[in-house]
Amino acid sequence: MAVAALIGAGVRYVVVAPGSRSAPMAYALAEADAAGRVELLVRIDERDAGFTALGLALATGAPAAVLTTSGTAVGNLLPAVMEANHAAVPLVVLSADRPEELRGTGANQTTVQPDLFGEHVRFAADVPAGENPLRAVETALSAATGAFEDIPPGPVQLNLAFRDPLVPAAGDRLGEASGRRVHHAPRHPLALDFPAAPAALPERRTVVLAGHDAGPVAEAFARAHGLPLLAEPSSNARFGPNAVGPYRLLLEHFGPESGQPIDRVVLFGRPTLSRPVSALLARADVPSALYQPVPVAWYEPGRRTELPLQTLADLADFAGRGTAAWLDAWLLAGAAAQHAVDSVLSDGSQTADPGPAVPGPAVSGPAVGASVWAHTRGQLVLGSSNGIRDVDLAGAPPQEPQATVFANRGLAGIDGTLATATGIAVGGRQETTVLLGDVTFLHDAGGLLLGAGEAVPALRIVVLNDAGGAIFGLLEHGAVERSGRYGTAVERLFGTPHTVDLSALAAAYGVAHRAVSTTAELAAALAGPVEGRSIIEVRADRHGLRELHGRIRAAVTAAVTGVAGG
Repeated sequence: MAVAALIGAGVRYVVVAPGSRSAPMAYALAEADAAGRVELLVRIDERDAGFTALGLALATGAPAAVLTTSGTAVGNLLPAVMEANHAAVPLVVLSADRPEELRGTGANQTTVQPDLFGEHVRFAADVPAGENPLRAVETALSAATGAFEDIPPGPVQLNLAFRDPLVPAAGDRLGEASGRRVHHAPRHPLALDFPAAPAALPERRTVVLAGHDAGPVAEAFARAHGLPLLAEPSSNARFGPNAVGPYRLLLEHFGPESGQPIDRVVLFGRPTLSRPVSALLARADVPSALYQPVPVAWYEPGRRTELPLQTLADLADFAGRGTAAWLDAWLLAGAAAQHAVDSVLSDGSQTADPGPAVPGPAVSGPAVGASVWAHTRGQLVLGSSNGIRDVDLAGAPPQEPQATVFANRGLAGIDGTLATATGIAVGGRQETTVLLGDVTFLHDAGGLLLGAGEAVPALRIVVLNDAGGAIFGLLEHGAVERSGRYGTAVERLFGTPHTVDLSALAAAYGVAHRAVSTTAELAAALAGPVEGRSIIEVRADRHGLRELHGRIRAAVTAAVTGVAGG
């Protein structure tokens, strides 16, 4: 009954982790899989199972479920549930449990599972053994998909108790495979078109910020109103004639002391990547508004300073329209800054002479980010930490969207990135590229494990391997390390150096591997089709990264001085 109710409520993918107590559900799902009513994926690691289901829900836009046995198996789902909570993803947790008479008795693998996820789920139900689960399943799926007023979509938990016997009756058997599969159509990059803003709107020096999951509506709004578009990579709005690439390095050139300071900000989606953007939104002298047509999960009402607006008409009244001079100033500065960034990355020198030149590494994070951004089609998954920030810094906005971009920005953790990307590739049914650092890769190396007979997605894994965590060197910790006051503590505690052989690891999991060390080699590797799973390992040196970013900032400042009125 539970399986029929899940399928009837729109679940088309279920990720199953093996276990005995969950066996009744697993057998029922196998029957539905054979009949073509649902698609099963099997993962031995519950954490990866949860993130695989998360990726399936992201790619399809429909609820996806994960089934586990009882005990610690359920607790391993917490990271995926937390991400789904803050990212408003319809993840359905099916946790098997002991019946009531065995709880609290010390029975094997028995703990307190009802409400285990607390406020991280939209709904939780404890379904006693033998009870009809239909009502609980229907309520859970309504909550997961945002059917309740003022509650955003998000994860739910159905804790299902089972008594023995846990195996099918003697006369039951698996039906013949139908060969039919029901799944949602893959997403494709989208662009929208709005009519030009009315001339009656006041002229204002407004900028459009597109944060994570903003969508193409942000690009269309900026274009219709003649406003510069400052879009993060996972906004799916980083394209079009108004998009400015290295925007975070330009905000100071349009500050209060410049000839053309920013008057207002309109925000789409959730900004997560840069401190200059956070500083702009925190300025009391710059009014800001947030486009919020539906409830969101990433902040609590009243806890942000932006004015929430539900309609585009209200947002238009707030934003006004930009003058040609205002938009041109941003586009000219953006073009100069993009050229400066490209020049530094291509030859290790600078476009001007703000200081002594320091030789750069053969390949760097920003260069890798720019190349992956330029070459990827289909679906692109960006890992947290430096990878997505490298694309944000160096990825040139195209005129039309080239790929649908995904990222776990709910909590911006590195948990389960490979598993999430696998789910996205399977659910989207198109070639997928994931860019991540070596620490993120190693953190989820188990995500490479696919059991015999499991579907192998078209997934290209680009790993920037600089033998540790580079992002901390770009933060305050980098200055602490350079001071020498803490010896090697910063490198050990934050850099986390390692000597893992990624090629051997890939071979152990049966995944093709290719190592590159230059941007030209990377471009050649990215030019080919995505067939099956493969790893492109880009070997780099992170110890000059702080200096490289300093050279980029200096080159951009020199290039745009005077262009932006700064």
